[in-house]
Amino acid sequence: MTVTRVVAVVLGGGAGNRFGGALPKQLVTLGGRTLVERCVSAFTQAPGVDEVLLVLPPGYAEEAARLAGDQVSAVITGGVTRQDSVRNAIAHLAARHAPDATGVLLHDAARPLVSQQIIADCVTALGKYDAAGTAVPTSDTIVVAEDGVMSHVPPRETLHRAQTPQCFRLSVIARAHELAAQDPAFVPTDDCGVVLRYLPDVPVHIVAGSERNIKVTYPSDLAIAEALLRSEQPA
Repeated sequence: MTVTRVVAVVLGGGAGNRFGGALPKQLVTLGGRTLVERCVSAFTQAPGVDEVLLVLPPGYAEEAARLAGDQVSAVITGGVTRQDSVRNAIAHLAARHAPDATGVLLHDAARPLVSQQIIADCVTALGKYDAAGTAVPTSDTIVVAEDGVMSHVPPRETLHRAQTPQCFRLSVIARAHELAAQDPAFVPTDDCGVVLRYLPDVPVHIVAGSERNIKVTYPSDLAIAEALLRSEQPA
């Protein structure tokens, strides 16, 4: 079945403990706008995205209304973990849209510089595939270590660094998370990993990411993002 509706989910439900500060990091400002605002605006402007859903921590409903206005179809409460937030979003969408005909772009609010090209490529991918993830080839040699000892050096040409958006047919990601919820031993770090583990017959394709599409995890990352913004401004 062809995907006839594409929904972008901006995941800002975490507390941002590694970032520190009084506010969750997704509510700090970058160039005069919060990270959430920048993400919502990027997807609202993107051709091919029909709807934007925002996930925020409990207690930020008023803040969400101020930030997002009528740009989002709904603001839902995040869970304890990122995966809980994703499941909340999936449940919200599955109750309102046909799962086999709906595509979902899951995007971290901590990546406020996502480009229109990446979003367009993700929308295109949903017209061809049931699952895809944004990634960039690693320029570093990666080592596998156990107990502080290097055990393996994978071939660098096979390695990529995962970014977001990660893109799925709604029925596929919903099924993958349904299976993951039955396995308390598995603690996923992203949604492509959930599909790879629980739906191994579903290929997860790669959408080209960008070094500009950085994730703001620490205050130093925010400084890098600010420098990237300044570099794009006319002299």
